[in-house]
Amino acid sequence: MSIDRTHQFPGIPLALGSALLFGASPPLSKLLMDSIDPWLLAGILYLGAGVGLVLVHFGRRWIGLEGVEAPIRLSDLPWLLAVVVFGGLLGPLLLMFGLSLTTAASGSLLLNLEGLATMAIAWIVFRENVDRRLLLGAIAILTGAALLSWNGQGIAVDKGSLLVALACLAWGIDNNLTRKLSSSDPVQIAMIKGLAAGATNLILALAIGAPVPSPAAIGAGAILGFFGVGISLVLFMLALRHLGTARTGAYFSLAPFIGAMLSIIFLREPLTFQIGFASLLMGTGLWLHLTERHEHLHVHEAFEHEHAHVHDVHHQHYHDGPATEPHSHRHRHAPLTHSHPHYPDLHHRHTHD
Repeated sequence: MSIDRTHQFPGIPLALGSALLFGASPPLSKLLMDSIDPWLLAGILYLGAGVGLVLVHFGRRWIGLEGVEAPIRLSDLPWLLAVVVFGGLLGPLLLMFGLSLTTAASGSLLLNLEGLATMAIAWIVFRENVDRRLLLGAIAILTGAALLSWNGQGIAVDKGSLLVALACLAWGIDNNLTRKLSSSDPVQIAMIKGLAAGATNLILALAIGAPVPSPAAIGAGAILGFFGVGISLVLFMLALRHLGTARTGAYFSLAPFIGAMLSIIFLREPLTFQIGFASLLMGTGLWLHLTERHEHLHVHEAFEHEHAHVHDVHHQHYHDGPATEPHSHRHRHAPLTHSHPHYPDLHHRHTHD
């Protein structure tokens, strides 16, 4: 299969890397649940992500990389506040209360609604392009993810299920709103989100009497959170920059499959027919997405924005003096009409008939 590197890279590897790190979190978190309360663990994971990204953020200055990404501007603050509220506060809180009122089987299965909500909002509200091939691929991936969560007990229709579904809706909104910030520094945004969500869950867990675990367990949870939540979220935001929300959400929905495979390898869980059939479905969906080729004559209107970039076909501007690449500064795009394979990235969010 020939892959056009000009539009599929680096977006697809970034999205799959995000899914890999996030998918590895559940089986590794399962090892920690013997010594850490689940709610408290959620707080430690997110707080570990936030604190770790604080070190990354300030560490970049020491090695001279602080100018590569566009910083958060005043105009970004309303979007950042909405992302923190929906993704960092409402999502985790609704999930925790929902899981306390419904069965684990129903909760696990309903969590796949996040991918569906993300794609539906991207297609219906933000009008991202979707064709039959992309839709079939998304359905195959989500069906495989749902099958991995199914244990034959069905879905209990109760208040807990409703709260879990609302949590998925909150994260679907969060993922789409995050697209508005995808040109800004992903480390800063993920850092703020991790600190807010981690502190909230930590305080609530301790308030209801969760026992304080050992320093070793806290450290292990924080390291897992840094990679499985923090770095995963940074990669997710970078993928949004290149792929748009719907496609990034579809690739991210592979996380349950990755978690299942790691559970088989490291936790020696059995390889079942259920996992095999889900793998076939998700592999088919992945192939449909990887072989997608969206190409047509399109018009770039004149506009200005700021983000990390190199001087490619979409960035033909001049600098006063030498400039290293990549770099970030506010720049103007002149009107341009051309045709090439593309995704709904920062420069291709045009409408389709």
